[in-house]
Amino acid sequence: MGAIPYSDSDGSGVTFRVWAPNAQGVGIAGTFNNWQPFSTLLSVEGDGVFSLDVPYASAGDGYKIVIITPTDTIWRNDPRAMALTNSVGHSIIVDHNAYEWTNSGYVPPSWNEMVIYEMHVGTFGLDTGESVPGNLAGAIEHLDHLEALGVNVIELMPMSEFAGDVSWGYNPAYPFSVESAYGSPESLKQFVDACHQRDIAVFGDLVYNHLGPTDMDLWQFDGWSQEGFGGIYFYNDYRCYTPWGNTRPDFGRPQVRSYLKDNLKMWLNDYRFDGVRIDGTRWIRSLGTTGEEIPDGWSLLVEFNNEIDATTPWKLMVSEDMDSNPWITKTTGEGGAGFDSQWDPWFIHPMRDVMVASSDNDRSMAAVKNAISYSYNGQPFDRIIYTESHDEVANGRSRVPEEIWPGNADSWFSKKRSTLGAAVLMATPGIPMLFQGQELLEDGYFDDWDPLDWTKAETNQGIVQLYSDLISLRTNQNGVSKGLTGPNLNVFHLNETDKVIAWHRWDQGGVGDDVVILSNFRNQTWDNYRIGLPREGLWKVRFNSDASIYDDEFDQHPSWNVQAEPIPYDGLNWSASLSFGAYTSIFLSQSPPCAGDLDNSGGIDVNDILQVISGWGTADGDVNGDGFTGVLDLLLLLDRYGDCP
Repeated sequence: MGAIPYSDSDGSGVTFRVWAPNAQGVGIAGTFNNWQPFSTLLSVEGDGVFSLDVPYASAGDGYKIVIITPTDTIWRNDPRAMALTNSVGHSIIVDHNAYEWTNSGYVPPSWNEMVIYEMHVGTFGLDTGESVPGNLAGAIEHLDHLEALGVNVIELMPMSEFAGDVSWGYNPAYPFSVESAYGSPESLKQFVDACHQRDIAVFGDLVYNHLGPTDMDLWQFDGWSQEGFGGIYFYNDYRCYTPWGNTRPDFGRPQVRSYLKDNLKMWLNDYRFDGVRIDGTRWIRSLGTTGEEIPDGWSLLVEFNNEIDATTPWKLMVSEDMDSNPWITKTTGEGGAGFDSQWDPWFIHPMRDVMVASSDNDRSMAAVKNAISYSYNGQPFDRIIYTESHDEVANGRSRVPEEIWPGNADSWFSKKRSTLGAAVLMATPGIPMLFQGQELLEDGYFDDWDPLDWTKAETNQGIVQLYSDLISLRTNQNGVSKGLTGPNLNVFHLNETDKVIAWHRWDQGGVGDDVVILSNFRNQTWDNYRIGLPREGLWKVRFNSDASIYDDEFDQHPSWNVQAEPIPYDGLNWSASLSFGAYTSIFLSQSPPCAGDLDNSGGIDVNDILQVISGWGTADGDVNGDGFTGVLDLLLLLDRYGDCP
């Protein structure tokens, strides 16, 4: 369906196919026939479909569909137009096969290693001082920032053509067309290529719970409607009602189901998206407000996931249902919808509550534990977790630092507690997500007329580094925090009085795998605070959110490496006393002994040198593996003197 360029032994041209079951006839008018409405009439194919091969049309030509009814001639844009001049302009023929991809061998990160960055091209893709909307070319210019930050997935807010040039994008007028203010189909492919070149996957955000409601030629497309509703693409009864207009697609009509399924496959295949988020699935599977189910909507979601699992199972299918419904991520074989993951309200809401509460006494560690521990169907990575998203920093709410201290988002309290929340986010089982500008300490609320303030990348470069260090640990870049990519969790310490919580993350367990995280939610420092530890040996502080390298106002309260003591505590056989600052998270893990650390102290020091000297001339104290302790071993120790990695 739509306008599809062809080239074969008989020549080239464009095949036009249009579904218009109530039309008496259908024509195509465009630049190729001087916009004559009746010179290029399509043939009746059957089942309401009209089609024609037009050898004198080609990619890049503008066109419109001409619907002929007994009483009228209606000019429409193609419901499957791949590009438009704008939402009230005309359709443009696109040849998806013409683009030459440069990163065909790209492999996205495994789901347990993903860190998502939600991006709105219109406010991200420009420089400070430029007017919205930004575009895809501008967004490419800022990808180096994201590569350095360490995120490995960009989730684009909706990219389909919408009314006007400035919008969040959740009002898609033409689902198959790339928003013209952002760029062309080729621009989007260049963006995906540029992301893949930087080892960053790209997700789309697709809106199927409603369409439009404005600048939308799908409305009464072929002239027919019932009770004044939307016609062939929409429900024509009470099921059409949504909070965003009376434009819920008719999920029970086969042609509409094909329309939406083909749209999903277009983003995943023609644009090589590595996954998609389906917006507001609650409003697809039900009426939402009354809770009345829409069985056709549920079965469509099942078909989405079955088809993608059968063809490209590595591509992530994400639901935004926000109803804490475990059936969303159960497999279709179990009777579920079959999504791979879903946005999780059980993390965002309690975590924001404990971050923004003005009194420390109002911070519930039990709520933090529940947020950390929650999972759907026992699968930790079937939830997307976050402390900011486009919804949570607008619609009457603001950025977390702004909510902590309205009008003073740069305050010590705002910086400390928002970064404390970020640390918990990166240490929690699930797929973590940031919203654009979160790492810049953006203030206020998200507004599609207000571009990101890129000067904050310099002003708050320490905060940017904090987020980068957290992401590096979350993705195990240095080989000392594999447990943060694993499924296992034990929240073993919960102090409701002092507002301290600690937990253990691991994959298989062991050195370089086990990670212990402690978070202090009170404005109080500690120098001798005992917690349990899962293993003996030296535990190194890998991250301290109170470090002054992150902000000059941070207290730099020392957090030392600790040796586990055989003192049972918190239900564990080992423990240690820790030091940490106010509103601070620290991450600890273990390293395998490095060559030269003869006493397993975690570093090369005087004791190791003395051991080499005492073993001089024997094999006792051999560091370089030649079976003899001598000058070479001593020189090696002096060269490596200090902490092991």
